[in-house]
Order: sequence, then C-alpha cells, then structure tokens
Amino acid sequence: MSDFFYDLGSQFYQNFIEADRWRRYLDGLGISFTVTIGALALGIVLGVLVAIVRSSYEQKQTKKSGWLKFVNAICKIYITVIRGTPMMVQLLIMNFVIFQSSRNLVGIAILALGINSGAYVSEIIRSGIMSIDRGQMEAGRSLGLTYGVVMQNVIIPQAVKNILPALGNEMITLFKDSSLVTVIGLADLTKVAIQIQAKTYQAFMPFIGIACIYLIVVMILTKLLDALERRLRRSER
Repeated sequence: MSDFFYDLGSQFYQNFIEADRWRRYLDGLGISFTVTIGALALGIVLGVLVAIVRSSYEQKQTKKSGWLKFVNAICKIYITVIRGTPMMVQLLIMNFVIFQSSRNLVGIAILALGINSGAYVSEIIRSGIMSIDRGQMEAGRSLGLTYGVVMQNVIIPQAVKNILPALGNEMITLFKDSSLVTVIGLADLTKVAIQIQAKTYQAFMPFIGIACIYLIVVMILTKLLDALERRLRRSER
C-alpha cells in the first residue's frame, strides 16, 4: 500500500510540480476560459438575432413579406446544418479549409464554437420568446411602440428569466466542448495534459487531473447559476 501512495505522489510531482508544469495547466485553463467566454458571447449575439427573425416569422399573422421569408429560410438552413454536423468537423473545416492560412487559433476556435453555440442558443431564446403571452406584444404595439422596442423592453427581459437555466447549461456544455480545440493544435487544458503525458509517459495523473479541474469548474459555474436563479426569483416577488 505504501508503494502505491509513493508511486502516486511521484506521478503527481512529475506531472504537476516538476519544471513548474502546474503553470502550463493554468495557462491551458486560461485559454479554455477565453474560448468559452468568446464563443458564448458570439453564440448569444447570433442566437438573439436568429431567434428574433424566427419568432417574428412565426408570430406574424398577416401576410409575410418576401424579405422575412428569405431571412427566415436562411436561419432555418443555418440551424439545420450546424445542429446536424459534429462540432469537431465544423472546427476542422473552419481551421483547415476556411482559415487555412491563419494562425490565430484562438480566434478560429471562438468563431467555430460561437457559430455552433448560436444555433442552439437561438432555439433556446426562441422558445423563451414564444412562451410570453402574445397579448403583451399586441398591447405594446397598440400604444404606438415599434416591434423592436417592445421586443427589447418587454418580451426579451421576461424571456431571459425563463431561459436562464437552459442558457446556463449551454455555457457549461460549451466549456466542456472547448476541449475539442485540441484537434487544431490550440494549447487548451486538454492539449497541455496530452503534451505533458507525452513527456512523462504517464497518462493517469494528467488526464485524471484535468478531469478533476473540469469537474470543479463546472460545479462552481452550477453554484453561481443557482444563486442567480434564486435572486431572479426573489426579485419577482
């Protein structure tokens, strides 16, 4: 038993302490956070735009304009293609096909993951918008407010409260999926573990280590989201 713990301690030292390798894990975690935050921001922007177009098309009772039909069709194609293909394939296409001459791997990763996230976020936001009573839109329009003003100041603030749990889950999923950027050579947390494993020839400690790091970060994010939800519920009372 003592030999087991000695071997475990030796592996921990070689994979985390020796040559300050723990700094590399921190750097990799920083890149994972950067990609996640950037992709989430891009995904929310795309998601809101697509959700507004699709919900406007579905809520419009009168004859729909040709422009709205065209934009809605583009949005549906975007959602279908993105949701129907693996994120890793999209990432590879973005890096090796579309931006094959670029070495801005962080930007490529944010763009690929953000576009992917936008398709899912749009459906989350659209469902939140559609859950709001249509009478509120009609009441706002009857007061002389434009569609955009009613959407911005009345509909979306209410929809956010309904979709916050789903958006939180999307953020957590996006953080875990950021490990896929390893395939394009970006030195995120997973890539660092692979590089250290190649030097120490030990797989247990680096991979179990990053699994624990991912788990701890996800647990922290979950706690923060729970606290935010409770605060929003209290504000409604």
